[in-house]
Amino acid sequence: MTPVVTTGAARRPIRELPDALISQIAAGEVVERPASVVRELVDNALDAGATQVTVRLLAGGVRLISVEDDGIGILADELPLAFKRHATSKIGNLQDLESVATMGFRGEALAAINSIADCAILSRASGQLAAHLLDGNTGELKPVARSQGTTVEVKELFFSTPARRKFLKTDATELAHCIESVRRHALARPDVGFAIWHEGKLVEQWRACATPDPQHSLDQRLADVLGADFMTQSIAVNWHAAQLPGAPAPVGALRVWGRVGIPDAARSRADQQFCYVNGRFVRDKVLTHAARSAYEDVLHGHRQPVYALFLAMDPTRVDVNVHPTKIEVRFRDGREVHQGIRHAIEDTLAKPRAGRAESDPPAADGPSIFEEKPVAAPVKYTQRAMSFVAHDEPVGHRVSDISLLWQHGAGVNATGDWMAEGFAQVKEEPAPRAGDTEQSPSPASRFTTSGEDATQTWPLGRALAQLQGIYILAENTQGLVIVDMHAAHERIVYERLKSQLAAQTAAGSSNTVAQLVSQPLLIPATFAATPHEVATAEAHASTLHTLGLEISPFSPKTLAVRAVPTTLAQGDAVELARSVLAELAQHEASTVVQRAQNELLATMACHGAVRANRRLTIDEMNALLRQMEATERSDQCNHGRPTWRQLSMRELDALFLRGR
Repeated sequence: MTPVVTTGAARRPIRELPDALISQIAAGEVVERPASVVRELVDNALDAGATQVTVRLLAGGVRLISVEDDGIGILADELPLAFKRHATSKIGNLQDLESVATMGFRGEALAAINSIADCAILSRASGQLAAHLLDGNTGELKPVARSQGTTVEVKELFFSTPARRKFLKTDATELAHCIESVRRHALARPDVGFAIWHEGKLVEQWRACATPDPQHSLDQRLADVLGADFMTQSIAVNWHAAQLPGAPAPVGALRVWGRVGIPDAARSRADQQFCYVNGRFVRDKVLTHAARSAYEDVLHGHRQPVYALFLAMDPTRVDVNVHPTKIEVRFRDGREVHQGIRHAIEDTLAKPRAGRAESDPPAADGPSIFEEKPVAAPVKYTQRAMSFVAHDEPVGHRVSDISLLWQHGAGVNATGDWMAEGFAQVKEEPAPRAGDTEQSPSPASRFTTSGEDATQTWPLGRALAQLQGIYILAENTQGLVIVDMHAAHERIVYERLKSQLAAQTAAGSSNTVAQLVSQPLLIPATFAATPHEVATAEAHASTLHTLGLEISPFSPKTLAVRAVPTTLAQGDAVELARSVLAELAQHEASTVVQRAQNELLATMACHGAVRANRRLTIDEMNALLRQMEATERSDQCNHGRPTWRQLSMRELDALFLRGR
């Protein structure tokens, strides 16, 4: 007799899970490590209106996590509900959920934590004669002594799920994560004091710094948490949605404030990037990409910018109910938020730091040149010593309409000739006439006869000499300024090209952009494409055409690249096509087009800028310095390298051991 072979899994009945197991499953989402518990408990403390939060830890938070606050407390008759699942005072209906204004709201955290640890809550509400202690295991409630506020104790984390405990790192590592969790809260709430104790020792403390000026309070907290270096190498941001061109300011419009680091302060890791939405620390791809794109023109290589940005917007326009940890959000209009962040940072970084330099010499322990300080307006330098200096007379070989570069493929050589020839032209100053009693001094005389006044007026000072045909040495009130003349001129030319292209685009139509010149390929480059890539190529055909790319279906699963931008004709057409399609799939088409155009303009500017070993006169050097002070983003070249450096008198004295 042939045996019967059965296949498939045995049938299992559908049944309800016990509450304890449900809570432990929820704990797996909410509680990853002790820092997760710290985050949830501090959230509750801030929601309770605390002005002082104290965190006590043992063994990195594994043996004990205690969070004390001086908030409004919990009423004795409501205390037994604290450890029940989906019990919360934060929301009561769907409308509350859609406009969450508190840090916590899910009603899962305490129940989840109680299922994997030994928990207790000690609280005294305002107006009550005594505090009450609730035991999380037994549910016993008894009166105890305590001032107004709440203390939540979590002992022996993961004692009921020992397998989870094995995944924890060393006590030092877990402590570092706990400190980082409180640090994130501290940045957003300068009006609240925070203290962290570990093994009975105070390891971190940030005192409340509530002042009538919110910006001063925030700056003080940022300095306390991120250090004085962050403050001296960052710039304040204060931006409102009404600043978008032609955009009205609707009720509850987006507002962005905080501080962004200068490009020189960029780091190799993205560990100093803090974004907050309505006071909540979040990690979001829209925010990260917007910030990174704002630094594209000024950041070198793969360096990561530093910033602490705070967004305020209508709570109904952002969904915080995306993940149990509440660290992820979803925006109703992601494009609006992306544009807001990008404009806020770009506008802040656009002003050259030289224009914010101090006009008076700093004290012995004074601030750095990179801090914002009001200075006198720079004197307008009208000499036609360099092609990029504004003047009334036309310069020979000047290209007034940038569209010629696109339409006729003038390319970098034509631009280089224009810049080089214009650079060499010098306007002759009229000779003084007999009988003239008041004659305005020539630009050259400003540098030769009133150098002392010039250093007081111009942030980058007056030129002294040229070093090895590469660097310009200048003197200002703070000491010595060293300028990389090619990098500086490259930025000036680049910004001028961008302005001309923007003007030409605006003159044509608000919805049109200049088209990049393309070159057809003799043999189309084909590649196996995913369905998503095929769909993107078909949906963005007009955008690809604007970028000088022609990508069309060759078969249902193959795309063919038939034309590429002229300047990239020698590159890998397939790799270019894949990268552009990936960008279009992930980001707005307008952003991709703008980036591609800027890259081409940057190449043109690099070739058009004055080259090394070009000997400049003092007047030409001063013309470059004056234009740097007036050009946006002139502190970095198009590749993100710095264009100038300041050596203070204190640093120069140290080189020669003066005063020792």
